[in-house]
Amino acid sequence: MTISRNVSIMAQGAGTTGILSAPYGGSPVWQSVQTSSFAAATGNAYPVNTTSGAVTVTLPASPTAGQAIQLSDYAGTWQTNNVTISPNGNKINSSTSSFIASAKRGSLALVYIDSTQGWLVYSVVNVSNPAAYSASYLVVGGGAGGGAGGGGGGAGGLLSGTVNLSPGTVYFATVGAGGARAPQATNTTSIQGGDGNISSITPVGNLALGGGGGGSVNTSITAFNNGRAGGSGGGGSVSGISGTGGAGASGQGFAGGANAPTSPAFGGGGGGGSSAVGGAGSSSTGGGAGGAGTASSITGASVTYAGGGGGGTYTSGAAGSGGSGGGGAGGANAVAGTDGTANTGGGGGGGGQSTTAATVGGNGGSGIVILSVATASYSGIYSGSPTITTSGSNTILKFVSSGTYMA
Repeated sequence: MTISRNVSIMAQGAGTTGILSAPYGGSPVWQSVQTSSFAAATGNAYPVNTTSGAVTVTLPASPTAGQAIQLSDYAGTWQTNNVTISPNGNKINSSTSSFIASAKRGSLALVYIDSTQGWLVYSVVNVSNPAAYSASYLVVGGGAGGGAGGGGGGAGGLLSGTVNLSPGTVYFATVGAGGARAPQATNTTSIQGGDGNISSITPVGNLALGGGGGGSVNTSITAFNNGRAGGSGGGGSVSGISGTGGAGASGQGFAGGANAPTSPAFGGGGGGGSSAVGGAGSSSTGGGAGGAGTASSITGASVTYAGGGGGGTYTSGAAGSGGSGGGGAGGANAVAGTDGTANTGGGGGGGGQSTTAATVGGNGGSGIVILSVATASYSGIYSGSPTITTSGSNTILKFVSSGTYMA
């Protein structure tokens, strides 16, 4: 099965809208102007007038492969009053979320493929933005959990840069989940954070790697683990034996800190951050601090992301502080580590260790995906639930859960 991506534009002037080529031959049947929410039928094209308010278009509940629907901005008001396209129990570009169309004088066409991808937006016209345009992006993977009686969790890997977007191309934003802390009664390391990406944009295999889990000791304090590798590495566990920090990924983050294997503090290592290594544990003062994160002003305000979790410590030591950028603080004695901050990619703090037990660490913070485009080029077509803001001449999409943007 092939999908036509050809676009033909008829006369553009007062009172006219873009006309898109129909897939699989044939022409769409143009309907009367729609001024309120309606259920669309396949094979039809609809001029949609949102002058009086936003409109919801509900797609058919039981489409078959090859059926198509087209929509056009009748009055040039979609940017002010958006059109919501509901998949009605199916999917749009593999997502069950509704699409939002908000491009002035925009036109788009959808074709149903199958239950896996659902409706595909196969052709888009935005008469004011036909060329590729530049965008800035920030992607932070999920932070890892802190170890039980252990090292701080590593921050999620951080990638940023600029890229040219191609109109009509769908870019998938994947937000990495925060890693879970290690169970208290085991000697396993905590869970690595989830990877994040924007498909076809981010480098290094399209992934901002999740943080590496902090090393743990078990309840009876008879076994331990080193920190794990990740976007930034996890710290070594609280222990009487030397424990190393995990490695960070090149260009994304730094290594976790080593532990301090001698009394009285037996400090765990801090998790690595996106701009600094995790602090080493200290035998005299306790857990190492989490590595610092990186400040970004992509949203128009400076926000720091991807800080490592602080290391836990034995009874007499002080817990390590979390790294700037959402890193959770470590725990001392029988105190649990603090969770990393959600949507920063911060690592969870390592749990404290008493004379009889290792206390759990904190969970890692989830990641984030941010895309910034010039408002003059912004298509207004996306899925999921990104927060849409403006800063100066740019429109910013902040994804805290997975979604898509069509350029």
